[in-house]
Amino acid sequence: MTTFARGSATLTRDALAVLQPGFAGTTAPDWLLRRLGEGLGSVGIFGRNVVSSEQLAALTAQLRAERDDVLVAIDEEGGDVTRMEVRTGSSFPGNLALGAVDDTALTEAVARELGRRLAECGVNLDWAPSADVNSNPDNPVIGVRAFGAAPGLVARHTAAYVRGLQGAGVAACTKHFPGHGDTAIDSHHALPRIDADLDTLAARELVPFRAAVAAGTKAVMSAHILLPALDPTLPATLSPAALHGLLRAPATEGGLGFEGLIVTDGMEMRAISAAYGIERGSALAIAAGADAICVGGGLSDEDTVLRLRDALVAAVRAGELPEERLADAAARVRALGDWARHAGGPGAAQGIAPAPEAGLRAARRALRITRGERPYEPPAGPVFVAAFTPVANIAVGDETPWGVAAELARLLPGTGTATYGRQDVEEAAEAAEAAEAAEGAPALIANVLGEAADRRIVAVVRDVHRHPWMAGALDTLLAARPDTVVVEMGVPQAPPTGALHIATHGAARVCGVAAAEVITGGVAGR
Repeated sequence: MTTFARGSATLTRDALAVLQPGFAGTTAPDWLLRRLGEGLGSVGIFGRNVVSSEQLAALTAQLRAERDDVLVAIDEEGGDVTRMEVRTGSSFPGNLALGAVDDTALTEAVARELGRRLAECGVNLDWAPSADVNSNPDNPVIGVRAFGAAPGLVARHTAAYVRGLQGAGVAACTKHFPGHGDTAIDSHHALPRIDADLDTLAARELVPFRAAVAAGTKAVMSAHILLPALDPTLPATLSPAALHGLLRAPATEGGLGFEGLIVTDGMEMRAISAAYGIERGSALAIAAGADAICVGGGLSDEDTVLRLRDALVAAVRAGELPEERLADAAARVRALGDWARHAGGPGAAQGIAPAPEAGLRAARRALRITRGERPYEPPAGPVFVAAFTPVANIAVGDETPWGVAAELARLLPGTGTATYGRQDVEEAAEAAEAAEAAEGAPALIANVLGEAADRRIVAVVRDVHRHPWMAGALDTLLAARPDTVVVEMGVPQAPPTGALHIATHGAARVCGVAAAEVITGGVAGR
């Protein structure tokens, strides 16, 4: 039997091992390399750390030179959530597009190519895929990040994605357990609550996670959500009932029997940090059954790492965190690092044939095209793109470009574009009181019509069903210009409108390319 109450050096090393911190800059800072030498087991890569594939490969080589079994993690879902291509938009459509096609072989191929590119850059752990069932169409944070709203569909594509990613030597981290799809609040801002009973949870939320575990997912990420039927007081990330009692428990006891690495969602998120603080929250998470603490999306300095390390050590010494639980968590991190050292990295990528067009082919197949009553005539010259833009959620970020304007400008030189948000509607109404428009849509559309002149208008929307100001602006525009093309780049919940309506099922760069091809009379998406 192993005897715990080990030395302080071992305890400190285990506390470092369970952290997955981020950092600032495009090269590894000295403090990060030093902490890797002291036992830090993982490093998180964010968009701020990536300039190019070549630069990322050099960065991860720095990390591996200090510790060859380091887990290099990234939040690379493809689609709307990309870190590798944060400055250009993703070369891969996201989950909703893949679910819309519903070809698991395609999903696996896309995930394998994404994994190949990650491995080529030295990344060996991807905080993906999202296995959430988007049962609430008004969900502000999941939406197109889910494969869909049907548990069976989400399950088969989650499993295919896990197989593809791990077939390229990149560990999948299936998220957000036990399911973030039925929320109406973004956990980056507050604690969401799901009032589903356990039978509903088993029949809906847990179905994709069972499929992921059966497919061999190496990691699972917990969600900062409250499910009173499971635990009336603690969010899943901090709940022994959720992590130990449901995710770890064997199937014979009603659990999922997962033996891999449990990673928390970002601990800076307000759902945890506002109520518990990141130090106490991290100790509670490890005690509940989590093995790795994700931090660094906002806090990315050495002081954060030291604070969390010391908080975990202090929790052990205070009897709040069993020493054997911390040791077990650290051992699971090292075990996955050992797997990644042998299965992943640039060497794994060399054994896979590149498929550079995989993402675009998938994006084309995902298009859903609805034509108006009159035959659609592609524009003969430049168009005007009016992008109605909601505030991006934090997971997506506002720095990644999206839409069809760039590709249409390439295909139709002289194309103009303008972006409009809710504030623009309000300001237009204030500036044109004579318009008698309570929400300002007529005043705003007058500006759009003036900018467009006699050019065809392409209206780009994102989750129009969730934003009354956007729906009002679009209705007003279509009343004035019924020949307008409408491109929905979010969840296509509202009925199709316009002379041509294109649902892309996501806002990745390749989704915009595929839509622009159809608008200009090119590839028809099939």
